[in-house]
Amino acid sequence: MQQIEIFDIPSPCKSICLVNNRGYCKGCYRSRDERFLWNSLTNAQKKKVLSLCQQRYKRFIQKKLDVTAASELINQQGFDF
Repeated sequence: MQQIEIFDIPSPCKSICLVNNRGYCKGCYRSRDERFLWNSLTNAQKKKVLSLCQQRYKRFIQKKLDVTAASELINQQGFDF
């Protein structure tokens, strides 16, 4: 049995309308098409887009952490104690 959606799913827009080098918004992590078509998507499609945005955000954070860790490792290798 499928649950009925009473309320529409709001846009994840954070009003940070900048695009990264891969074409995703830096605020909400949606693609151009996902942003422009948001109002015509079904609730199931919106949930899928939100899931994809969460995955993109997690990859961004993980990459940022990896770069920071690598930078710290390089800085630590300069010391010969």
